Amino acid sequence: MNGFTGKILHVDLDKRELTVEEPSAEFYRHYVGGSLMGLYYLWHNSPANIDALDPRNTLTFALSAPTGLPVSGQSRCTATCKSPTTGGVADSQAGGFWPAELKFAGYDAIVIKGAADSPVYLSIIEGEAQLHDASHLWGKTTLEVDEALKAELNDKKIEIAQIGPAGEKLSLFAAVMNMSNRAWGRTGIGAVMGSKKLKAIVVRGTRKVVPADKKAVSAFARLGAGRLTEYGLDSFGRYGTPGVLASQQRSGGLPTNNWDSGGMSPELAEAISGERLYDEILRGAEEGKQDKLGRDTCYACVVRCKRVVESEYMSNKLIPEYGGPEYETIATFGSYCGIDDLRAITYANQLCNEYGVDTISCGATISWATECFEKGILTAEDTDGIVLRYGDAESMIAMLKKVLNREGFGDYLADGSAKAADRFGKGHEYLLTVKGQELPAHMPNVKRSLGLIYAANPFGADHQSSEHDTGYHPKAYEGKPDAPGYKRFLDQIGLHKPQAPNAMNADKVEFALKTQYNYSATDTLGICQFV
Repeated sequence: MNGFTGKILHVDLDKRELTVEEPSAEFYRHYVGGSLMGLYYLWHNSPANIDALDPRNTLTFALSAPTGLPVSGQSRCTATCKSPTTGGVADSQAGGFWPAELKFAGYDAIVIKGAADSPVYLSIIEGEAQLHDASHLWGKTTLEVDEALKAELNDKKIEIAQIGPAGEKLSLFAAVMNMSNRAWGRTGIGAVMGSKKLKAIVVRGTRKVVPADKKAVSAFARLGAGRLTEYGLDSFGRYGTPGVLASQQRSGGLPTNNWDSGGMSPELAEAISGERLYDEILRGAEEGKQDKLGRDTCYACVVRCKRVVESEYMSNKLIPEYGGPEYETIATFGSYCGIDDLRAITYANQLCNEYGVDTISCGATISWATECFEKGILTAEDTDGIVLRYGDAESMIAMLKKVLNREGFGDYLADGSAKAADRFGKGHEYLLTVKGQELPAHMPNVKRSLGLIYAANPFGADHQSSEHDTGYHPKAYEGKPDAPGYKRFLDQIGLHKPQAPNAMNADKVEFALKTQYNYSATDTLGICQFV
């Protein structure tokens, strides 16, 4: 079928066997790719009620038909398994160049079961798959592994998905990283990969994706590039997701001091805004060249929303290869912890990418510990002498390093705030979790339908599983050129009654449900929700 390679690689780490499945066209039509394909293999291959770190937990990386086409927003891959964070389905998406490169290497998905008896990495080069010893890579950080494998395989163009030391140590919010800055972040997928002793998956290929209608795809690609400014994506590209921090602050929806309030003082919020990040820390900012040097992209995407930073925090270099913080990261390590030092937040993001953890759960867990300390539930004796206070960037960084290395009190926090509270037997009243997973930085008092999604979503609280309430406001798109297109989308899915963000009624519930369906379809099709 056009768009697919027709091959799925099965990896049995118990037996160290690799086999290739060639599914029927009917299978592809039914399961498509991404989230749905991953769920199919989890459902059929893993027994019910197993622990998420059991070798029988099936880990899948799945693409879809558009992956690898020269069209903005298509280079996405969904990772699926049972979650060690929630106990339910783990589902996470990442972009970059790895998804497209896997398609070029000849496969639509990788299905992994079992666990190796010693560290290994998987390579897929021009369709040929091999398992290799990875003992020399175990314990290395993400950039160290990138550099080592490119030298070992003598190819600077390989793309690498990998776990960092946090995944090796089974931190339950460990991520899988590619490019050292793109993350399959939520639901603990890095811990599952670590439990299998699979350090990395290397992909490289030159196979072309052949569409059924080349002219139509080319026209579609040009259409997107031509409308970049018209639809406001030029601004999104310039400031990235951090650009929404100011509007979150204005609406009272910026979680602050472990959600004690919905905003910081205006001066503190401005100090960690997307505009401040762009003006001061993006690579090339001093020369006014940040649009050229400080913005990265995913394969074939013209938006270029990924941050690239270059600065310093207390003699620690902010390294461009580790990227820059997204909005959620600025919030969880910034406003959640009462911190207005943008360089400290950016350094925290770098450490998380270096060791491979979900920045949302990690920052939110430290925020929870800070409130517990402020309230006297935890003491310096509990926290290895670190005095956790809102606004104290140095103590936040010190605790983060302990979490990443599972040292002392950090060993408790490395499994998330809910499990830390259980182990300590206290602090439960200050938890902000659903199914054991920390809440992202969007407050349901401002976006009411998100509260419903947080509660009911299969893989825990998530901000990318439905449209946000502000998109269904009667005046949300007044005077904006993309309003007709968005309204047409709403009409197509049967949503005709825009509601205020603070409404919570039958129409808003329908909005939550139908846009959740839409986002699930988007993740199955392997398409970037922003683009």
